Amino acid sequence: MTLHFPEGFLWGASTAAHQVEGNNTHSDFWLMENMEGSTFKERSGSAVDHYRLYKEDIALLAELGMNTYRFSIEWARIEPEEGRFDEQALDHYRDVLKVCRENNVTPVVTMHHFTSPQWLISAGGWESMETPARFARYCAHVMRELGEWIPYVCTINEANSSIAIAKIIKRYKLGATAAQVGINMEKMTQMEKYNVQLSQAFGIPHSDVHTFLALRTEQGMDMIFKAHMEARTAIREISPHTQVGLTLSLYDVLSVPGGEEHAEHALHEEFLQFIPYMKDDDFFGLQNYTRAVYGPDGLLPLAEDAEKTQMGYEFYPEGLESVIRYVTKHLDMPIYITENGIGTDDDTRRIAFIDRALKGVHACIADGIPVKGYMHWSLMDNFEWQLGFSKTFGLIEVDRTTMERKPKPSAFHLGEIAKRNVLEGGTRNETA
Repeated sequence: MTLHFPEGFLWGASTAAHQVEGNNTHSDFWLMENMEGSTFKERSGSAVDHYRLYKEDIALLAELGMNTYRFSIEWARIEPEEGRFDEQALDHYRDVLKVCRENNVTPVVTMHHFTSPQWLISAGGWESMETPARFARYCAHVMRELGEWIPYVCTINEANSSIAIAKIIKRYKLGATAAQVGINMEKMTQMEKYNVQLSQAFGIPHSDVHTFLALRTEQGMDMIFKAHMEARTAIREISPHTQVGLTLSLYDVLSVPGGEEHAEHALHEEFLQFIPYMKDDDFFGLQNYTRAVYGPDGLLPLAEDAEKTQMGYEFYPEGLESVIRYVTKHLDMPIYITENGIGTDDDTRRIAFIDRALKGVHACIADGIPVKGYMHWSLMDNFEWQLGFSKTFGLIEVDRTTMERKPKPSAFHLGEIAKRNVLEGGTRNETA
């Protein structure tokens, strides 16, 4: 596929700390994984040992032809106890950033990717009115130490995640089957058990446990909005050169006759209500995996003959273009695709997904939409939360016995697209 992208376009892949690093012992997820009767299929353990092997992984990303790496800094490592910042953890992420620079790779840093320190959850979590200030304090400390190395920050990954989870659980409780929901219900129903287990671990009432992915009240949503804005202010005060944004996971929302009102409600919940809190950002991090089609009774089930991914999503890479076009009608800022990918054990389908998704991105750019980068999910096969290591999203396969990395054909394919555009367009990396 020959598509020519603009000079300066960022080509890369993404990871999340807990899913790849391993031994994240102070996080809420680690606690629940290791509880007796855990709903997790398996423990993260050493994950894919990225905490130790990051130098090789970043060098491999660059060797493949990509120039950008989106990764998260783990709050539970940086601040394992409230007010105590771990210098060794800061030194580790400082070296990750240095290795990016040495390999001419642009780092895109996420400050919170689902996991939280255990102490935060025991102190009220993401419903507490103290959480925005606590999150901003953590972001400020990281930027004081590392800001000179960081050109882009995503404050919160998928700030709308709890909304999608709540809607899916509600429909399931009302009697919808997993097929009618059109998503992997096993993962979603386990989210409800999550809080029960943590309440037992902390010795506090179930109603007082509020993890990031838990069902959220209006106050909880307000805490997410405030956490983003307070973090953005703190980051800009300390590191004014750093561009700040937020990421949202967005379906390509469609409707058939009679489903328009349901679709409009979904768009408001999942995207439009966030706009007032993002309008002063420097960029928007867009994440898309599939589409959602609404009818008179709500979300329609997937067609029997629809191609489905390992996660139960419909294989629909064209959704990315549609979401980009919708977003740009409401947000006047650069867009970075911070996640887009597919869980599959058939890498030829991943290659097809990449090609069809990038064709849509290219069409948007040709129409003047400021899409500035594409980061595939994920760099490596990794720990897919409650579902363990069985779901394969990676461009790179990992043998978890030896930790050997083996790039898949899709990794070389995306890398060749990136390299060709770098050579033709002289892509300029921004490494602070």
